Amino acid sequence: MQVKNYAMSPNPRQLTLLSVVQAQGSVTVEQLAETLGVTLQTVRRDVQRLADEGLLARFHGGVRVPSSTTENIAHQQRESLNAEGKSRIALSVAAAVPNGCSLILNIGTTTEAIARTLLRHTGLRVITNNLNVASILSTNSACEVIVVGGVVRGRDQGIVGEAAVDFIRQFKVDIALIGISGIEADGSLRDYDYREVKVSQTIISHAREVWLAADSSKFKRPAMVEVATLSQIDRLFTDAPPPEPFPALLTEAQVRLTVAAP
Repeated sequence: MQVKNYAMSPNPRQLTLLSVVQAQGSVTVEQLAETLGVTLQTVRRDVQRLADEGLLARFHGGVRVPSSTTENIAHQQRESLNAEGKSRIALSVAAAVPNGCSLILNIGTTTEAIARTLLRHTGLRVITNNLNVASILSTNSACEVIVVGGVVRGRDQGIVGEAAVDFIRQFKVDIALIGISGIEADGSLRDYDYREVKVSQTIISHAREVWLAADSSKFKRPAMVEVATLSQIDRLFTDAPPPEPFPALLTEAQVRLTVAAP
């Protein structure tokens, strides 16, 4: 018997379930059923599927966010997680990117979604440490793509390491379009691989404006290494109004917020 190997794509109810758990940290099955207005059986089935994909962690009687702060979930799983929200974010970003500008795009499934929406832009010069982004944008004949040198991570085609840092230091671009693994409640932007973080920090420091693209699952998501703080960001593009305490943090940091239209 042939076994298919693919990541699930959460349906709208399951995405809502994920959002509830991420907002509260941990929730009982009974609370989820009441919040979502569905049966316990439906919640248990959804929780099982999401837990099997590594998107949630189960405990007796309830569910919580995965506790790891040291390892991200797989690239294929991240592609399917809130794909609709990432698509809306990408369209919002593309609408704001002018033709004829210089960009840096970093590693992440959200930046890959953004790359797909830039295929009709003209006169772009794009630097990236993401081979997936380079592959997508290389089909746009009106766009010049510059690939960063360094060590390629096989799991997501990201390029990291000191060689990547040294390469990026040569440039100063108009806009850095960055993704992130998590935004914690203290306003810190966090990721998992310190080598990737060093590259992202260099990208931020070599851009005239920094635009962060992060779907709603990233708020209050823990990760081990600090990349930056909200005060280093000029614009935030997301798919839903940020939960508390982020509205006040964004105002204090003078970050321009764009919530992508449904």
